[in-house]
Amino acid sequence: MVLNKKNFNAVVVVEGKDDTIRLKQFFPGIETVETNGSAVSKQVLEELKKLSQSREIIVFTDPDFNGERIRRIVTEAIPTAKQAFITRKEGEPEKRGNSLGVEHASKEALERALSDLHEVERKQSDLTEEAYRSLGLAGGSDAKKMREKVGAILSVGYGNSKTFYKRLLTFGISLSELKDALEEAKNGK
Repeated sequence: MVLNKKNFNAVVVVEGKDDTIRLKQFFPGIETVETNGSAVSKQVLEELKKLSQSREIIVFTDPDFNGERIRRIVTEAIPTAKQAFITRKEGEPEKRGNSLGVEHASKEALERALSDLHEVERKQSDLTEEAYRSLGLAGGSDAKKMREKVGAILSVGYGNSKTFYKRLLTFGISLSELKDALEEAKNGK
């Protein structure tokens, strides 16, 4: 996948300049808007709303608490924004002490994330909270590890139990799709 101005009409929302630098390293023509922190100013939201009238918006934030907060704020302002995710492992820094982030992801991880976009689905998922819990994705000793694996398989990222459940619903993931992904995660495929 080659991303440049000619065939990539999207604007990618990232957290900061290091994310922009990393993306431009592999995709020179890519355009980004930096939120410069988890507060996301009204000015940035207004810029994104205006851009969304003629361009696709992709939210591509770090796989951590602040990244999720930014994702939620931007998606509330621009419900049509598509979502790109890297796993926590893909966002791990090489140097100890640095935080998780898009700026640490490999070219392959970035390409996968930007080619496997998710959008808020208007369809109703048949996934219930009871079914979700019964699959062991909340409260169990392996729940965190399984959410991480399933999130990678479904390309929806990682989240705590409540966030992950909401994300599955937001993207219209069915109970059947979740069961298939969970089976794949358990079998280590």
